[in-house]
Amino acid sequence: MRFSGLRVLKEGLTGNKGWRPHWRDPDPKPDYDIILIGGGGHGLSTAYYLARTYGLSRIAVLEKGYIGGGNVGRNTTIVRANYFLPGNAEFYSHSLKLWEGLEQELNYNVMLSQRGLINLFHSDGQRDAFARRGNAMINQGDDAILLDREGVRDHLPYLDFDNTRFPIYGGLYHPRGGTARHDAVAWGYARGADQRGVDIIQNCEVTGIDIAGGQVRGVQTTRGAIRADKVGIVVAGRSGQVAAMAGLRLPIESHVLQAFVTEGLKPIIDHVVSFGMGHFYISQSDKGGLVFGGDLDFYASYAARGNLPMVEHVMEAGMTLMPMIGKARVLRSWGGIMDMTPDGSPIIDRTGIDGLYIDCGWCYGGFKAVPASGDCFAHLIATDRPHPAAAGFRLDRFRTGRGLMDEEGTGAQHNLH
Repeated sequence: MRFSGLRVLKEGLTGNKGWRPHWRDPDPKPDYDIILIGGGGHGLSTAYYLARTYGLSRIAVLEKGYIGGGNVGRNTTIVRANYFLPGNAEFYSHSLKLWEGLEQELNYNVMLSQRGLINLFHSDGQRDAFARRGNAMINQGDDAILLDREGVRDHLPYLDFDNTRFPIYGGLYHPRGGTARHDAVAWGYARGADQRGVDIIQNCEVTGIDIAGGQVRGVQTTRGAIRADKVGIVVAGRSGQVAAMAGLRLPIESHVLQAFVTEGLKPIIDHVVSFGMGHFYISQSDKGGLVFGGDLDFYASYAARGNLPMVEHVMEAGMTLMPMIGKARVLRSWGGIMDMTPDGSPIIDRTGIDGLYIDCGWCYGGFKAVPASGDCFAHLIATDRPHPAAAGFRLDRFRTGRGLMDEEGTGAQHNLH
């Protein structure tokens, strides 16, 4: 079943009776070649690329809930490639290129909107830092434009330019950045993987990982034991818990990151806007709601909800940057569980157990990384070699100290995220 304008028109004229489910709902088989634990964006994209690129089909994606119910449906939908450090920069550049061809690749509308992203700066030091970042982005082959105060005003006239505490000096404009529809991305990859023979098994929680002689043998689930020679852990904020089933202790802390959506409004915010001093970011969805967020809640938690002090903090930042936001009514909020590494960069690597692989530690970058994460993790699982774009995401860098990627400039300490 392919989507097209003609197909939509035909179904609309015939009562929409020809549509079929996007993917099957199979029972788990006794054994597979590869099991992926986690049916979020990263797990589904990994399954898709394993099937599409490497021709593998005896693959199961095990999801303890429903597709789209985890972090892939609990984020602020931002897509960008404005990273600075070698190792991260080429990875997110690779991801953005995959995003730009994703709708044609999947024959599915993920609502990618490259509306542009503007990171504001508020001091001479921030200007210098963003100028360096912009030059690094251009050298990487991506796009960056350094805007002065009036250049920002041309794009974002509704900001408070007279704020004496946080004056707007300018901004770094990333025209190819933007947003995508988060659950549509999950559905598109699920549909594409299913079409290539992957079993997507919902309501199937993994309760144990079977290991014998240093080799993974399969998993235990709420729907019975399933054998496999290769198992990938792709469970975002639950990475530490699932890895513990294999006797592994990961350099991960899980924190809550809240996000908010207002009532639908007429179009006003044409870009993604990031407030450098207040750690506040905002865009407007296709339905008109303002989608925004800010800092982590700064305590370890597995609860997909937040606390009121951080709600107040985010609202204060929004009011400081754009006082007009005070007229909007917040309809809902949620919390995503962020798997935070000490250096702010992810892990895509083999573990010390033969056949067991890990993809985790996405910190704030999980959604924008979905295509490249799946592509690189699939390459690792299929070939047992790291993808060139993810060669720096080694697990042992935290043990040896070699190759740490301190993207946030916060040092290799959890408490400084």
